[in-house]
Amino acid sequence: MSLRTTADAEGGVSAASEGDARPIGVFDSGLGGLTVARSIAMALPHESIFYAGDTKRCPYGTRTEHEVRSFAMQAARWLEKHDVKIIVIACNTATAAALKVAQQTLAVPVIGVIAPGARAAINTTRTRKVGVLATDLTVRSGAYTRAIQDLDAGVDVYGCPAPSFVEIVERELATGAHLQERWLENGDIFDTPEIRAEVARTLAPITGSDVDTVVLGCTHFPLLAGPIRAALGDEVRVVSSAEETTRELKDILARRDQLAGELAQPQHRFATTSDNIAEFAAAGSFIFGQPLKSIEHVSIDELERLYR
Repeated sequence: MSLRTTADAEGGVSAASEGDARPIGVFDSGLGGLTVARSIAMALPHESIFYAGDTKRCPYGTRTEHEVRSFAMQAARWLEKHDVKIIVIACNTATAAALKVAQQTLAVPVIGVIAPGARAAINTTRTRKVGVLATDLTVRSGAYTRAIQDLDAGVDVYGCPAPSFVEIVERELATGAHLQERWLENGDIFDTPEIRAEVARTLAPITGSDVDTVVLGCTHFPLLAGPIRAALGDEVRVVSSAEETTRELKDILARRDQLAGELAQPQHRFATTSDNIAEFAAAGSFIFGQPLKSIEHVSIDELERLYR
């Protein structure tokens, strides 16, 4: 419920409105969703964020749809228990597997990253030929094809599975290399000859085609934007869903009168299933762009009690 500014007994203004200061819940299979959380924090600086990363069970893209749906619902229910006002599924694989059931089951609104990514693609393409670079499960689900063609049935969609990319990102982050740098300001951090070769091999099915826009259909993939752009060439535009998701989030909160007020004191909290909190903190700070000061561990057993 929103808290509104009211006049005090002496005719002045009472403690200024904080609006709805409850946090925005964000979850992902690991660290990649922090690209979305970062976008939210930058665009909505008064909002609190509670981020949950299921790092111990990452990656999701090679698992079954049933497993991913269960994992996603566990994380969503865990966040709901912590009184979030809305939940963002900042994982394309989990969005494809669990968005509908989460929306039907939970008492708070739930949004995913696929529909915003589809809109970004439609707004960018000129040839009406769009590539979707995503995990195996996301590509197999056809979720992006449906979302894009619901907006423009004349767009051809080419799915390109990238099964190794999440593991590359998580492995590179786990090494601790470059963690004092800011990835958005240094595009070379994940740009090594080995990674370029793997990215080029993976993108070969759509390289040289008429595709003029490629959607990064996984929130880990912006970390590989340099090698991806190099493989695709300058004529192909690369879009991610983070900014479009943030715009949708802001619109929903505004319509529901749930935006935090200007005097709200934003808090950023984080939770992970990883047993290595220090590693999560270092890698997460690197992606989020500021230190992760409040991190807690959540056990798999605790999550599994919420949904199976």
